[in-house]
Amino acid sequence: MDISTVPSLGQLSGIIAAVGAFGTAAFGLVDAFKVLPGGGLSRAGFKFIREAVLKIAPQVESLDDSCLSQDSILYTLQSQWINGVAASDQINIAKSLVKLRLTPATAPGLAKATGVNAEVLSQIAGNILSGMPLTPQQADVYGRFDLLLTTLLDQAYQRADQRYRNVAKVAAIPISVALSLIAAHALQFNRMDAVLIGLIATPIAPIAKDISSAVTAGVQALQSLKG
Repeated sequence: MDISTVPSLGQLSGIIAAVGAFGTAAFGLVDAFKVLPGGGLSRAGFKFIREAVLKIAPQVESLDDSCLSQDSILYTLQSQWINGVAASDQINIAKSLVKLRLTPATAPGLAKATGVNAEVLSQIAGNILSGMPLTPQQADVYGRFDLLLTTLLDQAYQRADQRYRNVAKVAAIPISVALSLIAAHALQFNRMDAVLIGLIATPIAPIAKDISSAVTAGVQALQSLKG
């Protein structure tokens, strides 16, 4: 390899930055689709969260007209999902809302969903409502209930996040290509090159900074050899 033919550091960094910019802009436009009715593409993946909530927070007639009804919980969680609230915060809020529904009447269903002892969980619910302290056995079961509830919700949110990322990446590709073609028309460069740039821009965008840093280090090493 002729070291003299190695592109300059500025050229390589500029190319990577430009390609990454198309991908970043495409992701930004995809995220902007949340203004569409129902949240648009931002709703992608929420079905996993919905399924988890339907399992651990079934419809209860006594809660139908309260802020802890199944519909209210789903509406709250979907709003947070669309608005991109931090995943850890979403999980904590979902868990808190479910635990607030814990009563002697709902305990058997929650116990079945989480795999803890239904009778003990019913006793725990009664103690919480009456303000009575938990026995060591009850505290142990309640701790396991909390951990298992967190695990179920975390699984749902992980799967939901993965689905959203996949949908966003697929949706961003044609947008990235379109942006690249617009740039090609404005700057009068080859359309096929523009399509190629648009196609690779989406997967490159999230790691463009890392690639640029790696190229910088590599070019500097080659330049030191040349010197």
